[in-house]
Amino acid sequence: MDDRTLVLLTTVPNETKGREIALNLVEKRLAACVTVSRAARSFYRWEGRIEDAEEWILFIKTKAGLYGKIEAELKAVHPYAVPEIIALPVVAGHPAYLKWISGETLP
Repeated sequence: MDDRTLVLLTTVPNETKGREIALNLVEKRLAACVTVSRAARSFYRWEGRIEDAEEWILFIKTKAGLYGKIEAELKAVHPYAVPEIIALPVVAGHPAYLKWISGETLP
């Protein structure tokens, strides 16, 4: 398993859905922690129109080796037809925190 730390980003239409996804990922040990932000504004083009939407951002802390499982889980439970799922590598971090992420996710 690839133990490099990742932070995945996804957006959801409301806090309730964000909490649901966060708890699901942590309960399944796919993520050590999921931070659900307060509302943010997103502007994007979708189906030929510029959209202005209120969204909540999820910051998912996990291991690179779990990316495929998390992507599949997000696609299964996400309300958007094309959910934002972006993985950012963690190039440095507090060693104890990174170790904690590794210990709280699937081996």
